[in-house]
Amino acid sequence: MGQGLESVQIRLPNHLGIAGAVFTSSKAINIPYAYADLRFNPAFDKKTGFFTRSILCTPIINKNGKTIGVTQVLNKRGGPFTAEDESRLRAFTAQISIALENAKLFADVQNMKNYNEAMLESMSNGVLTLDDSGKIVTCNAAGLSILRARPEQILQRPPQEFFGPENDWLLEKLRHVEETAATEVTMDAELSIEGERVSANVTLTPLFSMEKKRMGSMLLIEDISSEKRLKSTMSRYMDPGIADRLVASGTEALGGQSVPATVLFSDIRSFTTISEQLGAQGTVALLNEYFTLMVDCIQREDGMLDKFIGDAIMAAFGIPVSHQDDADRAVRASIAMIRELGAWNAQRAADGKRPVDIGIGLNTDSVVSGNIGSKKRMDYTIIGDGVNLASRLESACKQYGAHILISEFTCKQLRGTYRTRELDLVVVKGKTQPVAIHEVLDYHTEESYPQLIDALGYFRDGLAKYRAGRWSDARALFSQVLSLNPADKSAKLYVERCDYLAENPPGDDWNGVWVMESK
Repeated sequence: MGQGLESVQIRLPNHLGIAGAVFTSSKAINIPYAYADLRFNPAFDKKTGFFTRSILCTPIINKNGKTIGVTQVLNKRGGPFTAEDESRLRAFTAQISIALENAKLFADVQNMKNYNEAMLESMSNGVLTLDDSGKIVTCNAAGLSILRARPEQILQRPPQEFFGPENDWLLEKLRHVEETAATEVTMDAELSIEGERVSANVTLTPLFSMEKKRMGSMLLIEDISSEKRLKSTMSRYMDPGIADRLVASGTEALGGQSVPATVLFSDIRSFTTISEQLGAQGTVALLNEYFTLMVDCIQREDGMLDKFIGDAIMAAFGIPVSHQDDADRAVRASIAMIRELGAWNAQRAADGKRPVDIGIGLNTDSVVSGNIGSKKRMDYTIIGDGVNLASRLESACKQYGAHILISEFTCKQLRGTYRTRELDLVVVKGKTQPVAIHEVLDYHTEESYPQLIDALGYFRDGLAKYRAGRWSDARALFSQVLSLNPADKSAKLYVERCDYLAENPPGDDWNGVWVMESK
């Protein structure tokens, strides 16, 4: 920066020219005749229109001994610069060093102040600070919003005037912090603001300077009113994890609504026999262990456990928070349930205990979810035809010897690839329209179902022949499936159907639909 020149600013690399030499060496340079010194660049004179005769340049050194700049004076009147001039300039640059350091420190402090203020204003929690005289000196935007106040209503006022006798507990804690210099934390407290109750987590902490001198206090207010109300309501219906997700999603207060979801039903086979053998205590222990395994599989895929119905489990995927792949999540959870059950049964067999078998039914449909019950006892649940069909499919697992049955509606929603086969067209009890049902077989290993891929091909072709009324051809293909896996109950069922229909032809209106007489 130049003074006395038309061009007030000249830029050059810090290692070039007279100034660069002084900056890099930290030694003063006194040149009586500039144009006689090779280090002088006349181009600057041409740029400024100034004629340089003599130069005195000294380094600016801070208190840590670091060179932070140079001071250069030109054209002393009456001849070259003397040693006395150099001494005076060195003393002058010492003052310049202090000024530059202070300017930099001020800029740093200002930047930090601006950063802190921006950070406070962006916080969702209210932050109030009190000076050492006890007056409120700052309150961020969130604090004004929580306290429903304007700046002039709260700033430069003692807390007693603003909070009043309705919040004596807060004033008492503030006095305690001032006396003890210890932080006070109060969770789920109630503030009275303009006659309304605000639930908040409140933290009071003392403020100290760098010299450990007391500067005042800080009050941090986290408003949990809406979250507390919603969580309190939802805790009556579902586990805390699902309640947290619903609160985080910003969904409005609970109420009945029609939503697409995939419903899961599972049930233990021959549970009555098992419970009779185990007795009351043994049955409870078995169910607790079983439910723990199964619910973990459901919750890993973000499913909502709706309820336990005896030994049965009812769950839903897509409620209360929907995903693009809820049908896949339900299928993956079902596969995990069968696999976990297999591992658990292996442990039970090693302990000499009876294995547990289950069936699972899945259906995707629009269901009604919401609060059902009375004012004294409510249940957050789902109802509708989609729920009933999932229950029917779970029961149908017994007839087909399957572990996982899904409806055509769930099958159409799947995004992933699974080993499945269409099993039948059925009319479930209480319905008139047929529904295609599919069996999911991904849980099988080569040991549990040998040559599965080949068997799926034979079964698919056999089903096509069956629906075309070609009983003999269909029977042969289903027999091929049985030759690969004699334990395939569905293939055995179709062999029996083919034999029956060959002896008792169904007529010209045959459409391949099977009517289920039982639930």
